[in-house]
Amino acid sequence: MSDSPKITVVDFITVPTQDVPRSVEFYEGTLGLRKSVYMPEHGFAEVETGNVTISLTNFEQMGMEFHRNTNPFALHVDDLPAAKSALEAKGVVFFGDPMDTGVCHMAFFADPDGNPLMLHSRYAPRVTLQD
Repeated sequence: MSDSPKITVVDFITVPTQDVPRSVEFYEGTLGLRKSVYMPEHGFAEVETGNVTISLTNFEQMGMEFHRNTNPFALHVDDLPAAKSALEAKGVVFFGDPMDTGVCHMAFFADPDGNPLMLHSRYAPRVTLQD
């Protein structure tokens, strides 16, 4: 029997912000995610992706230092060129051209606090160690 805990899902991921209302406007208004919690007076809000909650958190309001994330997380889109164009029309600036890995397309950008994000569209089946 294992002494490891049984982890079943990711409850949420945290995205640091220095301005909760500005972040909510970006994630809800620009990216189109649904706001599910809004408590800027407590330094956080949450938006939903469909499978993972994103907690937009102002750590400075909680007595900690602000440090933006250093690695992007992938936001799935069915049509990467169309999604990229729609976001560019809203003022989002992408870093370089989309990347083709041989199984997916990726396009990188950042939120208003500089947290890196990625649009991701897989076009080949995912192969795992169990396959």
